[in-house]
Amino acid sequence: MARRTKVMAISSAGGHWVQLQRLRAAWDACDAIYVTTKEGYRDDLIADAKRRGQPLPKFYRVVDANRWQKFRLLRQLAGIIMILIRERPDVIVTTGAAAGFFALKVGKIMGARTIWLDSIANAGALSLSGQKASGCADLWLTQWEHLAIGDSAKRSPEYKGSVV
Repeated sequence: MARRTKVMAISSAGGHWVQLQRLRAAWDACDAIYVTTKEGYRDDLIADAKRRGQPLPKFYRVVDANRWQKFRLLRQLAGIIMILIRERPDVIVTTGAAAGFFALKVGKIMGARTIWLDSIANAGALSLSGQKASGCADLWLTQWEHLAIGDSAKRSPEYKGSVV
């Protein structure tokens, strides 16, 4: 029997997480690993898996952090590295922010395929994390068509539609 693809779906809490969860059915045939910054999402994942007849996914929580919280960012990065070493996902999918960026950056070094989907909330410009993700995302997506038309001197995200 062939090994199932391991997909790590990671994002910060709130809107990033909501958008990531709208993609959940895309990896139903895979072993899902969820990582976020809010423990309370675990019960929702378990209930959804049971309702849809899916295996119970793995769930990890990492510390929440942003660019102004340097020590917390280091703790978040350390937690993500430990999860990546333990799980060795084949694919990493994220809608952002810092946790998703760290997972893509380290996961890419470890050989995972990486996908960044910038949040629908970033209508005027790509998020800071989304801009940085361009260098480590195998597939870099925006949900706004006008943001996919970038400077020809550098890479631009692709537009394939909206998650919402």
